Amino acid sequence: MLVICTRMNSSETLKVIPYTATSLSVFGRFIFMYLLYKNKSTNSLSLLFCTLSIISSSMWIYYSLQMNDTPLVMRSSTEITLLFLSAVYIVKNKVAQYRSQQRIEPAQ
Repeated sequence: MLVICTRMNSSETLKVIPYTATSLSVFGRFIFMYLLYKNKSTNSLSLLFCTLSIISSSMWIYYSLQMNDTPLVMRSSTEITLLFLSAVYIVKNKVAQYRSQQRIEPAQ
């Protein structure tokens, strides 16, 4: 009987891990977005990172839907939304930077 109770506790403990991992991942994305905003980043590597992460998250969403894994669907969906917003912000800053450089250069 003790073995069965231990297994149940272990099983219950394992159910907490995906939700904790999801929370940490989403929290990490918010930190990334904050640093992006704070530094007004227009780094091409940041945009490449966002693009690759969006593709990766899309693949994880497909996989997790096929496996019926709710925590992973939640994580990937939230992550793809935050990454998309980050990518839009990076592109917006790049456009603004390009326009300001065009105004500074003298016309010939």
